[in-house]
Amino acid sequence: MLVSKLDKSIGIEVYATSSPGTSGIIRQHIEDFVVKEMLVDGSIAEINHSVKRQVLGATFSKNRYLLCVLVKRDWDIFLALRAIAEQLNISTKRIQIAGIKDAKAVTAQHVTIEGVSTKDVAKVQVKDITVHPIGYVRSKISPYFLLGNNFYITIRALKHSTSPIQKRITETVREIKTIGGVPNFFGHQRFGTTRPITHLVGKALVKGNVRKAAMLFLAKLGSHEHPESRHARKQLQDTQDFQKALKEFPKKLHYERLMLRHLIKKPGDFTGAFRRLPMKLRKLFPQAYQSYLFNKFLSRRIANGISLNRAEVGDYVVNVERSGLPMPNMCRIANIQTTKELDKAVEADRMRIAIPLIGFKRRPSQGLQGEIERKILEEERILPENFKIRAMPEISSRDELRTVIVPLNNFSIDEISDDSANPSKRQAKLSFMLYRGSYATIPLREIIKPHNIIEAGF
Repeated sequence: MLVSKLDKSIGIEVYATSSPGTSGIIRQHIEDFVVKEMLVDGSIAEINHSVKRQVLGATFSKNRYLLCVLVKRDWDIFLALRAIAEQLNISTKRIQIAGIKDAKAVTAQHVTIEGVSTKDVAKVQVKDITVHPIGYVRSKISPYFLLGNNFYITIRALKHSTSPIQKRITETVREIKTIGGVPNFFGHQRFGTTRPITHLVGKALVKGNVRKAAMLFLAKLGSHEHPESRHARKQLQDTQDFQKALKEFPKKLHYERLMLRHLIKKPGDFTGAFRRLPMKLRKLFPQAYQSYLFNKFLSRRIANGISLNRAEVGDYVVNVERSGLPMPNMCRIANIQTTKELDKAVEADRMRIAIPLIGFKRRPSQGLQGEIERKILEEERILPENFKIRAMPEISSRDELRTVIVPLNNFSIDEISDDSANPSKRQAKLSFMLYRGSYATIPLREIIKPHNIIEAGF
């Protein structure tokens, strides 16, 4: 089955299912992609701000952190936090999130804001952003509190009639459940769709070439990027003139402009230019390269016919909490004596097979999976210790384990009907839940099997 060039560019080289796709478009309208965050205590961030339970023990007695629900429409999370911080006249460091949400979507998530009152938050007025206070809590929110996300998706412009659409979706989901879940690839949001360069910047940083990393971020062209942005980047490529580039780069390229201002003052200080960016964004670069390598590792495993729900000798296998979240720090390495025992635990979803996110300590897997990983690292000319980044130690990336599959929870075909936005076509409304760290676009990719990732809305 053909895989798009854009998928391959981020390391996704295969499909895990063989059923024919529905085709169609996601995100034709922003409201077609709705995300509601779910915390480990069962609390769900609602779009309409209704709070159906006490969230993380929040009270109205004033404390250090104010817990809120942030609803944003068509906003990048980092830019949204910056806009809120400016309204509150505080540093973005005082606003914490549990997880990054899709930009091109309607999303509801929990945030904590340090040292503000409900009255302060009530004054925040930003287009397509609302911040609704819930109460005060003792601890700032973090990924530790995040269980996952509920997704409500509309696939539009479907060419088939209702029965074939239903059949194709049902068959794909059946295949997904047979292999134990959705391949746990990192989706395009991790890398950028119109300009997937985050991992390329990360690779340059990991290899110690900070100048190359900066110029990739500033000047590498995206084939699907806005012409104004492409022109500005091309001019910078040709002239290397930071002063001229600052005049030409559109205002929406906020982070690039921050770096350019620094480089005008200190033309050779590319490390300093990166340090103008928020820490969370800086860390994303080497993390995106880790994600790219993981996608390659998992793609090759699937391509080589190695099971995703049966342990091979040398595989990492991690424990699973009662909540369904994996426990990467509690792992075993399968050997000839333990594979049957581990397979029983995997079948009962008490354990899951995992692949390393290569960092400066973790060794690759052993056995067949280990051979795949070592070969890819040789192709990339990368060693695990390279992730200790000397120029910017603060963004060095440690190792982690990530499961090869993630369960597709509560999947439902909610409606198949005529598509008012595309005459003579149909639309399908789907809903499902994924655990934290996983991407809704991955099961949607298996269902749709898009020929053109950009046109399909990914």
